[in-house]
Amino acid sequence: MGGPDWLVERRVAAAERLASIAWPTSHEEIWRYSRIDQFDIDHYRPMSAEELGPVGGETAPGGGPWAAEAGERAGMVVVRDGRVVHCELDPGLEAKGVRLCDIATCDDDQIREALGRASSQSEDAFTVLHDAFLAGGAFVSVPAGVVVEAPIVVLHWTEGDQEASFPHTLVVAGEASEVTVLDRFGSPNTDHLVDGVVELLVGDGASVRYLSIQEHGPRTWHIGLQRALIGRDATLHTSAVALGGAYARLRSEAVLAGEGAESYQLAVYFGDGTQMLDFRTLQDHAAPHTRSDLLFKGAVEDEAHSVYSGLVHLRKPAQKSQATQTNRNLVLTEGAGAESIPNLEIEANDVRCSHASAVGPIDDDQRYYLESRGVPPEEAERLIVLGFFDDVFARLPLTSLTRRLRSAVVDKLEHRRGAAQ
Repeated sequence: MGGPDWLVERRVAAAERLASIAWPTSHEEIWRYSRIDQFDIDHYRPMSAEELGPVGGETAPGGGPWAAEAGERAGMVVVRDGRVVHCELDPGLEAKGVRLCDIATCDDDQIREALGRASSQSEDAFTVLHDAFLAGGAFVSVPAGVVVEAPIVVLHWTEGDQEASFPHTLVVAGEASEVTVLDRFGSPNTDHLVDGVVELLVGDGASVRYLSIQEHGPRTWHIGLQRALIGRDATLHTSAVALGGAYARLRSEAVLAGEGAESYQLAVYFGDGTQMLDFRTLQDHAAPHTRSDLLFKGAVEDEAHSVYSGLVHLRKPAQKSQATQTNRNLVLTEGAGAESIPNLEIEANDVRCSHASAVGPIDDDQRYYLESRGVPPEEAERLIVLGFFDDVFARLPLTSLTRRLRSAVVDKLEHRRGAAQ
């Protein structure tokens, strides 16, 4: 698959470990309620070097409508089937030491030390598989004290029936730096496995905003890990939007490793048809005076299902810390379903912590209020669902995408009504 010697050696080491890996089953708590029993690894094959194209080959300039929807940007990486095919960065930022390049071509000590630093602490069978077939990925590095005002956009596109791709995004934010990163994942109506990893290394006093949007076709499986290490007095805002895929699973993990670290995790998801959207979260407080807040909101209709399982872990050193965890779900039709399992593990004795979850249909009083004032039933449902999601949409780091995402929610509602007519 090419690339520097250290990356080849890393792949080989992971491939050798695959022989001893036990593939997960739904009997394991972390895979409870999932569709992992339907997964057949032999159904997919990694793409060959010839299919991926040469390392460093730039064959896809621009970013098309996806890039345009994101608005103004400081830089962009286009990734096709896990291989970087285009990279651009504002020259002014490059002069300040900002780096935006392909993992497979950044052959230096910084990336060797950073790659896997977060993900290796939370390994499972899919992260080992990912490491064995890692073709490349987006590397974003912001030096200490540098502020990147416009977002950096990473566009991931995958296609090919019964094939697998392994995208990777690695963000390293130096001390007191600031950056916003958008990862956007998509595929056509193709039978594809996406096994992705995102690592966010947030230095002391740094501020990082990260948004992931998943809009895969209806036959794609996406299994991903997003893990962050947050330094002293640093702040991380992560947001996830999940709308596509046959089965899409995201592990969103934040480790508050430095005193005064803060983490804010948001997500909005909407499943229809026979989709399953599966979220497993971790708020891991390992230092004192840390703060985390999580809000995940989802809706399901038709025969779709969602799963949320979250853990707030306050370790013994995490005195004077605060953590909140909230998950709310709308079940819009009979046949759809949502599971919500919040968990707390508290080892410190001087903390403030809370969690809440809710699963249910649209509130009858809200519907009655609107209909009694002349709003048609279909319009009333649309307004209630959009209102349910709006507080999350309003807090996304890229407001330029809010209209597009609201339209996608409306399209899902209209799709059901069209099928019923």
